[in-house]
Amino acid sequence: MTTTLLAFIAVMLHAAGAFAALHALMRTRTAQGAVAWVIGLVLLPYVMLVPYLFLGRSRFRGYVDMHRRRRDERGTAAVGADRGVDDARYAGIAAMLGIALRGGHRLRLLVDGEATFAAIFDAIAQAEHCVLVQFFIFHDDDPGRRMQQALLERAAAGVDVRVIYDAVGSHDLPRRYAETLRAGGVAVHAFAARGWTHRLQVNFRNHRKILVVDGWRGFVGGLNVGDEYLGLKPPLAPWRDTHMELQGPAVADLQRAFAEDWLWLTGEELPPREPRAVDGDAATLVAATGPADWQESGSLFFTAAIHAARRRIWLATPYFVPDAAVGAALRLAVFRGVEVRLLLPSRPDHVMVFLSSTLHAYEALRAGIRVFRYQPGFMHQKVALVDDDTAIVGSMNLDSRSFRLNFEASALNVDRAFAAEVEAMLRNDFAHAFEIDEREYRDAPYWRRVVMHVARLFDPVL
Repeated sequence: MTTTLLAFIAVMLHAAGAFAALHALMRTRTAQGAVAWVIGLVLLPYVMLVPYLFLGRSRFRGYVDMHRRRRDERGTAAVGADRGVDDARYAGIAAMLGIALRGGHRLRLLVDGEATFAAIFDAIAQAEHCVLVQFFIFHDDDPGRRMQQALLERAAAGVDVRVIYDAVGSHDLPRRYAETLRAGGVAVHAFAARGWTHRLQVNFRNHRKILVVDGWRGFVGGLNVGDEYLGLKPPLAPWRDTHMELQGPAVADLQRAFAEDWLWLTGEELPPREPRAVDGDAATLVAATGPADWQESGSLFFTAAIHAARRRIWLATPYFVPDAAVGAALRLAVFRGVEVRLLLPSRPDHVMVFLSSTLHAYEALRAGIRVFRYQPGFMHQKVALVDDDTAIVGSMNLDSRSFRLNFEASALNVDRAFAAEVEAMLRNDFAHAFEIDEREYRDAPYWRRVVMHVARLFDPVL
């Protein structure tokens, strides 16, 4: 009887594995990822079925349909109606996203948590009409409670306050945090897949860090709301991160990204607010990318930016797990004579990602790319500097999770003065980093190198 039951269970698991493999074959966005899932699910369903529930399934079909319908409605007419700044280097990015690189922006670089939270809380305190807040992570700690209080004060003053947090990123946020906001008049929702299995949906997370005040002050970057972003959580402290404030027409694109997520969550259309005209000279393009896009927009965004470089491309990222397109673009930049630098952490916060990243760093070194590891604490910023006039600040990491699996937001800015500020910031970061060579990999114990290569097998979901 026991043998018969075990045989029946084994047959059912293999059947479920076969169905899941077919689902993975049709839905996985890369051939590498599809091969990995299909082989695992067919040969080892006992091991792979549960991880596939967490990593392979998508309950965001409705979001995808909505996003693509709205994108098609805007179409390339959005670019044609507002041609913006004529810069051939980034025309492909603008066409892909259906938005323009527009001039007339005032920019402010926020180089750490203290500067970022000071600027954000100041902007919230001055809000007169509406505050839109979206972060991947909220913690119920001092910065989280300060954020909560700031939003409650504006709601009490009659300001329309709306908040989105990611259900997985903020998994340890107590229920009372959102309940307190709602009781005080703040509309708050968790970004999550629909249905009872939403907690299993580890992929397709909303990794954006967006704040828009009164439709004309926008913030975007790498910081979430929590103690660690102020460097208050050892052993990763001091935390190194970057955010930015922008004023000008591209704030409308930040609003649009928030409004689309809000529509998915609530069914409610948010009325747009026109950004104020400012006296800035910077050109800015807000890239709100994600798995609902028709194209591989995250990867193509970085590929285009790297191809635009003629003198240098400096990249700061906590997770360096590039796909083939970005890796090839970096190598081609070296062959063009471009100075390519990577700034990476020296301390891991996710061990598997760090191990794979170390192997990719070794391969980058062999291609002539200079690689530095930041020493004082964990380096979490997502920043790029292209030549002397372009700087990117946002939430996108150089990994497949940001390229294909998460919703992200970054600002590409063409302005010599702002780029000079970013250059000075990165030079200071490089001064607090050490340059590595191939010995980091070659001198590692053999077992550790084996683990690095095993970790790389999981690149599509890292």
